[in-house]
Amino acid sequence: MQRARIPFLDLPRQYAGMREEIDAALARVISRGRFILGPEVEAFEGEFAAFCGKPYAIGLGSGTEALHLALWAAGVGQGDEVITVPNTAVATVAAIELAGARPVFVDIDPRSYNLDPSLLQAAITPRTKAIIPVHLYGQAADMEPTLGVAAKQGIKVIEDCAQAHGATYKGKPLPFGEVGMFSFYPTKNLGGYGDGGMVVTDKKDFAERVSWLREYGWTERYFSQYRGTNSRLDEIQAAVLRVKLQRLRQWNERRRSLAGLYDRLLSKTPVTIPMRMEYGEPVYHLYVLRSPARGKLKNFLKEKGVDTLIHYPYPIHLMPAYADLAYGEGSFPQAEAHAREVLSLPLYAEMGEKEVEQVAELIVEFFQTLGKSETKIKGAARR
Repeated sequence: MQRARIPFLDLPRQYAGMREEIDAALARVISRGRFILGPEVEAFEGEFAAFCGKPYAIGLGSGTEALHLALWAAGVGQGDEVITVPNTAVATVAAIELAGARPVFVDIDPRSYNLDPSLLQAAITPRTKAIIPVHLYGQAADMEPTLGVAAKQGIKVIEDCAQAHGATYKGKPLPFGEVGMFSFYPTKNLGGYGDGGMVVTDKKDFAERVSWLREYGWTERYFSQYRGTNSRLDEIQAAVLRVKLQRLRQWNERRRSLAGLYDRLLSKTPVTIPMRMEYGEPVYHLYVLRSPARGKLKNFLKEKGVDTLIHYPYPIHLMPAYADLAYGEGSFPQAEAHAREVLSLPLYAEMGEKEVEQVAELIVEFFQTLGKSETKIKGAARR
């Protein structure tokens, strides 16, 4: 019997479950005739700030711009250095360079795949202006030691929460510190129907700076007190995101449940399943396993109708575009090993348990077949 194809993500299935509400939200914006920084953005900023447990949120044009403007508002500029990890999306580094700074990398914790705080002190120089811990795949980085190092040095911490909407650290929603940014790219746990981003913060003055910077540095219309840019969340995205935000906690719980099912079904295979760190509650933006046989497993699943992706196949320090940073192979062994072995499986709130079981059964089948194949090869070699 032929198995049904399992897509990596199924956004049409998500839309089908809320079609009437989404259509009504879109119609509301179109009929009102206001499309940039209107009542939908204002309402969404308040609702998302409350979701994050922060008093201020500023809607922006993309996650990359949210990080860029957060750095800019923190005073990061030409000649400064910003510490982050090399196994993140390249957007993190692009934002650092947009602010005029130089990215500096530290290696990752092999358990969480996030920034290893014990390596921070050695990476700090007199030019270090900020640290960007990335809450990769929806699991919090270890924030208390990171913030502790930063506080001693007077360095700003800006949390990259682009994949971590609703994740917690020690019972507190991210961002754990004063400032964090989010992406609302369509594939995120909370995704729009186009680009969008947000900066959330405890600090009123910081929020004001970001809000001025997102619109040409205007402190009043057509009057630029500062040099700014154009990075505004539009009304259509905000309206869609308001509908989805009402379901986000439920969706995250569903992701955790399905991830737990994957954990149980894959526990006896030779893959490394994601570790749930004791300090936080992940939201499984991605379910990422590790295997030295990653390439063969990916091809096997593709042949069987299961879509997978690799997040991310190349650590940033080994990409040609960043050769000028002068990091060579072996500079960050944990991040490099991570890039060679990670494989993201299908996982989304609308996915059924039977689909998870089907993926897991195929992975079990792959390793059983691989084991028999290796036994034959060893036997032939002995002969």
